[in-house]
Amino acid sequence: MEYVRLGNTGLQVSRICLGCMSFGVPDRGGHHWSLTEEDSRPFIRKALDLGINFFDTANVYSDGTSEEIVGRALKDFTRRDDVVIATKVRNRMRPGPNGSGLSRKAIMTEIDHSLRRLGVDYVDLYQIHRWDYETPIEETLEALNDVVKAGKARYIGASSMYAWQFMRSLAIQERRGWSRFVSMQNYLNLLYREEEREMLPLCADQGIGVIPWSPLARGRLTRAWEETTNRAELDPFARELYGAMAEADREVVRRVGETAAQRGVPMAQIALAWVLQKSPVTAPIVGATKPRHIDDAVAALGIQLAPDELARLEEPYVPHPVLGFH
Repeated sequence: MEYVRLGNTGLQVSRICLGCMSFGVPDRGGHHWSLTEEDSRPFIRKALDLGINFFDTANVYSDGTSEEIVGRALKDFTRRDDVVIATKVRNRMRPGPNGSGLSRKAIMTEIDHSLRRLGVDYVDLYQIHRWDYETPIEETLEALNDVVKAGKARYIGASSMYAWQFMRSLAIQERRGWSRFVSMQNYLNLLYREEEREMLPLCADQGIGVIPWSPLARGRLTRAWEETTNRAELDPFARELYGAMAEADREVVRRVGETAAQRGVPMAQIALAWVLQKSPVTAPIVGATKPRHIDDAVAALGIQLAPDELARLEEPYVPHPVLGFH
């Protein structure tokens, strides 16, 4: 396993982050394809055995049960100080007023709930789960600063938003002397490269760690275009992300398969190797519902795509509608 600093911080994270949205009670929340606790624990153990120390979840995943499963497994399998735990806040956790969003009330409430579910005194990385258009950003940023000062989070991060929103946030934090965002969890893969236009250069300029979500396009870059899975059939968000540009995306997937065949490796390794070589990516967030998913992620660290391979994989791409911000 390789370890790198997260942005300009001193925090060292594995170059693969295990995404934990796959772990949760299937009939709680909207992820009916998630794995039960009994089925999830071997994946967390396998990740640790392979040197992964970075785990990303969110309060909303399977109605909080993802945090519970991850917290119990990490407590059983390793020492708290040896892992980097990231979680997120914003999406709705209960009906009625103040059950979602990034108000001071919501943040202060949800950090305590997340810590209780995870069974820890602090999280290493506390991230806002998209932008909240109904709360002044100054209120959100001050609350996050107070979470850090209270010792409940070591660092704070952001996720998919417009580059101007992120730069505005960084400027406010600098001006007020508040804790600064150290990471951006954005949407980046061979089927969606719009982040290359503004967000990635901004992160490089500002020393922000980049931890992309869905680096394998929810599995579409891991198999032939015609193949499907149970998750693909049950995941409405996947249809939203990949429905509009199917014809252009099909050729990209074909070239991933072609490159994988030439190298004699699974498609997932090629698609993930591309993300790993994209500057300034720190650690792609890789979900797993089969053991080989973790094996492929780690194996991708050993693949260095040649310039002609990169060019061939990238050549069919066409501009896509901006997605993933809501």
